[in-house]
Amino acid sequence: MIYCVEDDTSIRELMLYALRASGFEAEGFGDGDALFQALSRGIPQLIMLDIMLPGMDGIEILKKLRASSATARVPVIVASAKGTEYDKVVGLDLGADDYLAKPFGMTEMISRIRAVLRRCVPQGEVGVLRMGQLQMDTQAHTVYAEGRRVELTLKEFELLRLFMENPRRVYTRDQLLERIWSADYLGETRTVDVHIGTLRTKLGGCGEYIRTVRGVGYRLEENP
Repeated sequence: MIYCVEDDTSIRELMLYALRASGFEAEGFGDGDALFQALSRGIPQLIMLDIMLPGMDGIEILKKLRASSATARVPVIVASAKGTEYDKVVGLDLGADDYLAKPFGMTEMISRIRAVLRRCVPQGEVGVLRMGQLQMDTQAHTVYAEGRRVELTLKEFELLRLFMENPRRVYTRDQLLERIWSADYLGETRTVDVHIGTLRTKLGGCGEYIRTVRGVGYRLEENP
């Protein structure tokens, strides 16, 4: 998931279209308040952050991101229409992972995002997802909970993978049905509840990470 913070609606929609066409999931926000509301629901793989924003500007947002333990390591690419050396230096000094001067092409943006994501994945950790005592290797298709290997069905694995790739993000039962069982699946939302229950049991103590959001759905979170 890529978050794009850009107050110009036409530019934001173009960025989202380019990202989705390139295989990324993406959400857009017009200001810092909307971004932080989304961050309370889930942490993205990367944030595209415009510097010139209404209210809280990109520099202040970047400071807050780096000051929070939840977002301190989330890759951030800052963008500015100013194109000044000052913006670039300040952004990078505050912990931005890359800088784009406006106007920039969508091909360049996608290329920069992919480069930053590759750079921010630790060597030897490609495909490894972790949360507390829970570990998943998406390439080897293995899951370990509290040091014990857990055997999962394909649907259970994909369900857990979606949660681990989007920690703290809340998914409704309908969203989970569409993403894991495909949009044309003719089952009921009860199917999701059954799989969640089985998954929790198989994960033992780590099953507590899958939290029920009453009246909404489920999310994965180590701490309440």
